[in-house]
Amino acid sequence: MSSDDNIENAAEHGLEDHGEKDKAALQAGALGSLINKGGIIFALGLVVAMLILIQEVFLRYVLNSPTIWAHETTIFLCAAAFIYGGLYCAARNSHIRVVIVYDFVKGDVRRAFDVVISLVCAASSAFFAWAAWLMVQRAIFTPDGAFRLETSGSAWNPPTPGLLKVFMFIVLLLMAIQFLVLAWNYARGERGAPPTTLGEGDV
Repeated sequence: MSSDDNIENAAEHGLEDHGEKDKAALQAGALGSLINKGGIIFALGLVVAMLILIQEVFLRYVLNSPTIWAHETTIFLCAAAFIYGGLYCAARNSHIRVVIVYDFVKGDVRRAFDVVISLVCAASSAFFAWAAWLMVQRAIFTPDGAFRLETSGSAWNPPTPGLLKVFMFIVLLLMAIQFLVLAWNYARGERGAPPTTLGEGDV
């Protein structure tokens, strides 16, 4: 579906224009709006990672004085952004998907598709959150039960591996909740909108 078709369909169904500041799906609710706004934090994190790498190149190849923290810091910032990206796309209804069958159905049938798809995604996210929790337990506790974040084992040895695993667990939990919110709002036809908010990733 082209962007022009998206605009025309949105106009036909009376979908409001969220503007550039908030493009969360209508059915994502307040949680989706918060997730959408939180994306700027991780976008800025990528900019910081770029600046750190530029500094590291200068220090290493011009001053011959490299740091021990630059690479692990940029890996942490980029990894956190990628983890958040899945949740961000779910809230904005902009994930990539194949809609060959989906485009052939309309009205209540499409709404049923949206509900079922959201419930399946919620179940999948919850399952992966449970698997992530198993990783988190090993990453934040020693065998005797004492709290200790897993570290990288490098010369700097930051606790970034443990922090990323905890963050992934939290994001997967939020993703499961977000899909449940989507399923609920699709089922009840949130604010009289059509069952699907037109996603940026539709093909």
